[in-house]
Amino acid sequence: MAKYDANLTLELIRDSLVTQRIENAVSILLNLHPVDRAEIFDLLDDAEQEILLDRLDIPTTADLLEELEDDDVLEAIESLTTERLADVLDEMEPDEAADLLGDLPPAQASEALAQMEDADEVIPLLGYPDETAGGLMTTSYIALRRHTTTEQAIQFLREVSPETETPYYLYVIDKANRLIGVVGLRELVVSEPSTNMEAIMDHELIFVTVGVDQEEVARIMTRYDLAVVPVVDEFQRLMGVITHDDILDVLEDEATEDVYRLANVADTDLDPQSAITEQLKGRLPWIYLNTATALIASWVISNYEWLIAQVAILAAFQSVVAGLGGNTASQNVAMIVRSLALGKITSKLIWRIMGRQILVGFLQGLAVGLVTGIAVTIWIGNIYLGIILGLALIGNMIIAGIIGTAVPLGLNALGQDPALASSVFVTAFTDAFGFFIFLTLAAVTYNYLT
Repeated sequence: MAKYDANLTLELIRDSLVTQRIENAVSILLNLHPVDRAEIFDLLDDAEQEILLDRLDIPTTADLLEELEDDDVLEAIESLTTERLADVLDEMEPDEAADLLGDLPPAQASEALAQMEDADEVIPLLGYPDETAGGLMTTSYIALRRHTTTEQAIQFLREVSPETETPYYLYVIDKANRLIGVVGLRELVVSEPSTNMEAIMDHELIFVTVGVDQEEVARIMTRYDLAVVPVVDEFQRLMGVITHDDILDVLEDEATEDVYRLANVADTDLDPQSAITEQLKGRLPWIYLNTATALIASWVISNYEWLIAQVAILAAFQSVVAGLGGNTASQNVAMIVRSLALGKITSKLIWRIMGRQILVGFLQGLAVGLVTGIAVTIWIGNIYLGIILGLALIGNMIIAGIIGTAVPLGLNALGQDPALASSVFVTAFTDAFGFFIFLTLAAVTYNYLT
């Protein structure tokens, strides 16, 4: 497929709408790949979207809504009647339909459900939190009994012509709907027609329960290289499946969340074009917290006001100590947060990790402190200032190793997101300790600096 020009396509559609060539605009939109179609549709204004949406058939509308972001979907369906919305929901994958219904006002969701033909496939999914396996799964899967033969299974697939995203996995269940095996299409095709599912199914099952967090689901699917993972309840009854495309969305969302929270932005839906009030709401509280922690560092400095007044050159170098300590701690925070997200840190490893990061902090401080100390000695002409600065860097980088490891681990132990407040607390500690170490050493060697 040739790469399309978004700006040109958008211009052509808008020109067609302005000149009342509605069918031409629809034709241009339909000729796009579903992903590109969603991108272009999102760039149109509300009135233009409403005109096009009225001309799209039900399956195309369902495909379009599945590709749009949640907020954009809610805006797009405002013009749909309840009857048309119900038809669109019937065409959507059950998990996508459940997500949309969960975002609607309760009254509107109830009305749409009442008019849906396939509501029974969606209703079971509405009771699970969005960020759990139950909230991610779809009820669109193929399940067979253990005594079904390969010939019967293939005939069944021909008859139902499944539109499911996961026909390459067939799940084997018992009378109680408990998951007992899985069969791949390859095994189904190459086996003798009279062979039953029990003979060719894989008994080594990898599954998740409905309440498992989406991050854990992503870890399991990544670890075992799964395209699909079945979801069971506490009795191992098959409830649904989670497909790779849903997990890609989870990974993207979690990565965005970690990046935003490391930068102290609480709302992951914010972007540069978000409303000013929303940006202030999501960012200002953390700026206040950062202000408070910065004042703590300033208080430490204020206790050495007499020293800085006598040896003004110290003011030029105290930021070096704090800055390098902060960078070192941020490296630790990033590694710890990432390892926690991947499930690589267990309680047994905590003290080993802590000891290793203290050693790394010491070695980094030694390497940087030696070079910096020599450079300052040559530049300023005072070996004592160089020694003080070098020792302060060693001390603060050791502190950074401890703090950058302990803070995210501590937040995680308390059930909080380790990325959310780590950088604020880490900056406060490294700044305060950095200033304290540097200025205390300077006070002790005051006679040699003047």
